[in-house]
Amino acid sequence: MSNAQPRKLFVTTALPYANGAFHIGHIMEYIQADIWVRFQRMVGNEVHFVGADDAHGTPIMIAAEKAGITPQEFVANIAAGRKQYLDGFHISFDNWHSTDSPENTELSQAIYKRLRDTGLIVTRVVERFFDPVKGMFLADRNIKGECPKCGAKDQYGDNCEVCGAAYEPTELKNPYSALTGATPVLKPSEQYFFKLSDQRCIEFLQEWLNSPSRLQPEMVNKVSEWLGNEGKDLADWDISRDAPYFGIPIPDAPGKYFYVWLDAPVGYLASLKNYCGKKGIDYDALLNNPATEQIHFIGKDIVSFHLLFWPTMLKFSEHPIIDKLKINVHGHLTVNGEKMSKSRGTGISPLRYLEIGMNPEWLRYYIAFKLNAKVEDIDFNAEDFIAKINSDLIGKYVNIASRAAGFITKRFGGQLSDAVSGEAAMSWKLRFAEQEAVIREAYEAREFGKAIRQIMSLADEVNQYVDTKKPWELAKDPANNQELQDVCSNLLRSFYSLTIFLAPILPSLARKVASLFKMERDLTWADLQTNPSAIGTFEHLMTRVDAKMLDALFEVPEAPAAQAAPAANAATNAAAEPLAPEIKIDDFAKIDLRIAQIVNCEHVEGSDKLLRLTLNVGEGRMRNVFSGIKSAYKPEDLIGKLTVLVANLAPRKMKFGISEGMVLAASAADEKTNPGIYILNPWPGAEPGMRIR
Repeated sequence: MSNAQPRKLFVTTALPYANGAFHIGHIMEYIQADIWVRFQRMVGNEVHFVGADDAHGTPIMIAAEKAGITPQEFVANIAAGRKQYLDGFHISFDNWHSTDSPENTELSQAIYKRLRDTGLIVTRVVERFFDPVKGMFLADRNIKGECPKCGAKDQYGDNCEVCGAAYEPTELKNPYSALTGATPVLKPSEQYFFKLSDQRCIEFLQEWLNSPSRLQPEMVNKVSEWLGNEGKDLADWDISRDAPYFGIPIPDAPGKYFYVWLDAPVGYLASLKNYCGKKGIDYDALLNNPATEQIHFIGKDIVSFHLLFWPTMLKFSEHPIIDKLKINVHGHLTVNGEKMSKSRGTGISPLRYLEIGMNPEWLRYYIAFKLNAKVEDIDFNAEDFIAKINSDLIGKYVNIASRAAGFITKRFGGQLSDAVSGEAAMSWKLRFAEQEAVIREAYEAREFGKAIRQIMSLADEVNQYVDTKKPWELAKDPANNQELQDVCSNLLRSFYSLTIFLAPILPSLARKVASLFKMERDLTWADLQTNPSAIGTFEHLMTRVDAKMLDALFEVPEAPAAQAAPAANAATNAAAEPLAPEIKIDDFAKIDLRIAQIVNCEHVEGSDKLLRLTLNVGEGRMRNVFSGIKSAYKPEDLIGKLTVLVANLAPRKMKFGISEGMVLAASAADEKTNPGIYILNPWPGAEPGMRIR
C-alpha cells in the first residue's frame, strides 16, 4: 500500500437544467463519477462530491409563467424529484444544491467584479434577437436554427450539440423563436462582454490546456482547433441578458442579469460552499489548500463553455482552484445503436428502469464495463446487457459464493479454515496481489472496463479451481471434510477479495457481502489485507436479468392517440360522430378523471405522432404519459397548462416506455377533412388532483 498523504478531492458533474427529470445520459455521467468517488474513498482519500440544479434562464421563467407559479417554485418542484433517481442508482453526492442560491449569487457577483477590475469586462451596443410575438429579447436557448459551422438543423443559439461549436445566436441560419415559432428581429441593446479575445486570455488558455493531465489528448486537440490562428478567431463572450430574466443581477447594471452560462459553472463552488457550511468546514481554507484538487466530469457536447470560458473566468478572478482543476470528458450514450438527445430527453427512462424492478447495479456494472478514459460514445444494447450481467455477475462472480457458503454454514458452523491452503489457492493469493495494483491503477485512470476485465479474469481462475476440486463431490464423503472446508474457505476468501475490487461499482451488493463476513460497515481497499475467519447466513445476492424486463422498456408497439368524442349534435355539426351507447351513472363513476398539470412536454424521438407528457396529478409524484397529439401542439405551448387525465387507466407498455394514463382530446369524426386535435383545458382555478364528477 502507498504511504502517500491522502488526497483532498472536490468532485463535480455537469449541472442538469432544472426544467425536467433526469434522463439516462445524466445517470450515466453520475454513475461514472460515483464509481471514481467511491474508489477514492475506499483507498482513504478525502472526497467532497457535490452537485446542483442549473436553475436560471428564460426557459424556466417561461415554463413557470405557464404553470402559474414563480420560477423558484418551479425549480423547487423539479428538485424534489431528484432524490429518487440518485438514491435509486446508489449515487453518493454529499450535497445537492441549486444555482438559484445565496451562495451562487455571492460567488458569481464577486467573480464578475474581479473580472471587471482587471479590465476584462466591456460594454457595447449590439443587435440582439427580439421575439415580436412575445415582446421580449430572446435568450440563446430560446432561439433555434441551423448551426453556422456544420449546418445541423434544430440547434440552439449558443452551442451546437452535433459538432460542439460555440457561436453567437445571430450567426444561426434560418433562426426562429423556440417560444412562439416567430422569426426573430434584431434590436439594439447594450450588453456586457467578457473579453475572451484579450491576449492575456489567449496566452493563459494555450498554457492551461497543455498542462500535464489537465485534459484527455483528444480534447486538447479539439480546443487547440478553437485556439487556432493564435486565438484571433476567439470572440468575446456576451455575459448579460435583459429583463425580464430569471437569473442573478449584474451588480452595477440595473435591468441586466448574468447569462446562465456565467453563473452555472460557479454553481459547483456554490454547492461546495453550502456543503461546507452544513458540515462546519472552512470553505476558503479548503480551496486555498495547495493539496485540494477539483475533478470535473462532463459530456462532450458542452465542453466549449467548460474548456474556454470557465477556466479563463476562474483564472482572471484569481480563483485558487484553477491551478488544480482537471476535466474528464465523456462521450454520449446510445441505446440499441440509436443516438440520444439530452435536449429531447430520449432513450431509456431511468425511473421506469427502477419501477419495473431492474437492479440498479446491473446498469452500474454494464456502464462501467463500457467506459474508459477516452471521449468515446458507448451503446446500451439490450441483448448484450442481458448476456453481460448473467454471464459475469451471476455466472462468474456470485456463483463462487453460492457454491461454497452452504457447505461452510451447514457443515462447519460458518467457520473458515485457519489459513489459505493448497498450491492453487496460494497461486491465487499471489495473482490477487499482482492484479491489485493493475486494478487500482485502472480505477484511478477511469479505465473501468479494464478493471472489470482484470477482475473477471481472476474470477475465471477461481471458477476453474471450483471445477477441478468439485466441492459437491467432496461433500459426499465425510472423510473429505477437512479438504472440503479448505476448498470452500479458499473460494469464499477469493470471493471476498473480488467483492472489494467490485465495491466501487456494486456498493449495495458489497455491503451485503461485508455483512456475510460479519463486517457491518463499508469495505475499504485496505480490507484486501485482512483474512476473514467466519461467515454468517448466506442470503441471495443477485438475480439474473429477465429478458421480459427489457421488453418492457423497448419492444412494445406504439399506442394510438387518446381521444374523446366531442359533445356536439351530429345532426347540426359535421365534425361530430354518433353518440356511443347509453351508459349508467355507475359506469361513469368507474372512470377516475382528474385535473392534471403538464409540468413538462417533449418530443419522442422515433415517433411521428407522440409527445411525452410529465403530469402532476396531485399525488406526490409525476406521471409519464404518451399522447398522439404531436401534429397539433408544440411541446413548449403545453408546459404549464392544465388538462384532463383518465387517472385509473391501467398503465400501458409502449415502445418508448410506460404510459400511465390517458389525456383527453377531441377530434372530428372525419379526420381527413378536419384533422384537428384539441386537448381539454379546464378553466382557471382548477388545481392538479381535482376529480371531475
